[in-house]
Amino acid sequence: MGVIGERVRAVLITGDGHFLTIKRVRPGQAPYWVLPGGGVEPADDGLEAALHREIQEELAGQAEIHSLLGVVDSGPDRQHIYLARILRYDFAARSGPEAREDVRGEYLLHPLPLTSAALTTIALMPPQVATLLAHCLTITDDLFTLPDKRAPRHGSDRPPTFGPRR
Repeated sequence: MGVIGERVRAVLITGDGHFLTIKRVRPGQAPYWVLPGGGVEPADDGLEAALHREIQEELAGQAEIHSLLGVVDSGPDRQHIYLARILRYDFAARSGPEAREDVRGEYLLHPLPLTSAALTTIALMPPQVATLLAHCLTITDDLFTLPDKRAPRHGSDRPPTFGPRR
């Protein structure tokens, strides 16, 4: 088994109740969507610090993290999916490598209504993230009422995972 990469992503809720996605368009591939976020770097002071850095790089944004929705295993990566309110952003002012390197293809900001119906209209990647978000939306349409998975559950300090077991 290889090294597991730690990644952070956010369901970023806007003032009008939409969530922000980034549509990826790469030559020779079907378009797909991702939640803002990325890899945890050695200089990051924890998962939430990494998420704040990624939001700044990808959206020139600032967010208030509300909770951890869950953790999903996707291939060699473990993805920590947070729920947050986006306080400000300026997609044109982003500074991450995706804003500077044309070889990565296009990155297009794509706000969507936070509904199960809207989620079915996109190919959200990795699929385990889409499954987690769809599951949360079957429980409630107000994700802010869901329990924060950062808190220990039943004597365990690890949030439940969705995806293949290691």
